[in-house]
Amino acid sequence: MNRLMTTALKMGIAAALVTGLSACNRSADAVAANGAGDTSSGADAGVKYGKVVSVQPVRATVNHPKQVCRDETVTHTAPPKDQHRIAGTAIGAVVGGLLGHQVGGGKGKTLATVAGAVGGGYAGNRIEASRQKPQVTTSVERQCDMVNDTSSKIVGYDVRYVYDGVTRTVRMDRDPGDRVRVQEGVTAVTDAR
Repeated sequence: MNRLMTTALKMGIAAALVTGLSACNRSADAVAANGAGDTSSGADAGVKYGKVVSVQPVRATVNHPKQVCRDETVTHTAPPKDQHRIAGTAIGAVVGGLLGHQVGGGKGKTLATVAGAVGGGYAGNRIEASRQKPQVTTSVERQCDMVNDTSSKIVGYDVRYVYDGVTRTVRMDRDPGDRVRVQEGVTAVTDAR
C-alpha cells in the first residue's frame, strides 16, 4: 500500500505540473500576442506609451503694426489780402477831404478838409472791414496713422499624461492624441502616436 500511495502521489504531482505548465504557456502566448513588456496600451514590443490626460494649447500674441490711411477734408482760412485796410482808409480819406473842402471858407476850409479826410479815412476803414471776409479754402488731405494689428496663434501644446502611475507634463509642437510615446527615465515625450 505504501507503493500504491507513492505512485498515486507521483501521479498527482505530475498532473499538477502539467496543468501549471500549460497555464504558463497560455499566459506566455497571451503576453507575446499583446506585446511583451508593454506596460500600457501600445502594440509595438519595447515601445512605451503614456495615457494623455489633458492637452492645453499654448498661445502667443503676435503684433503686426500697419499703416491705415484715410482722406479728410481740411479747411484753411487765409487772411484778407489787405489786412490793414489801407485801400479803404485812403479812399475814405480822399473822399472825406474832398467833401470837407466844399464846406466853409478860409482857414475853416482847411480845417473842414482835414476833418473830412480824417472822418472819411475812418469811415472807409470801417466799411472795408465789414466787407472783408477771410478766404476759406478746403482741400482733401491724406491722413495716415500706425495701428496695431494683433493676433493670437498656437505655438505649442502643454500635454499632461500618466505613465507608470506618475503624471507628467511636457510641451509639444502638436496635439499628440490619446497617448504619447515615452522613454524610460526620460520625462520628455519623444514621439506622439
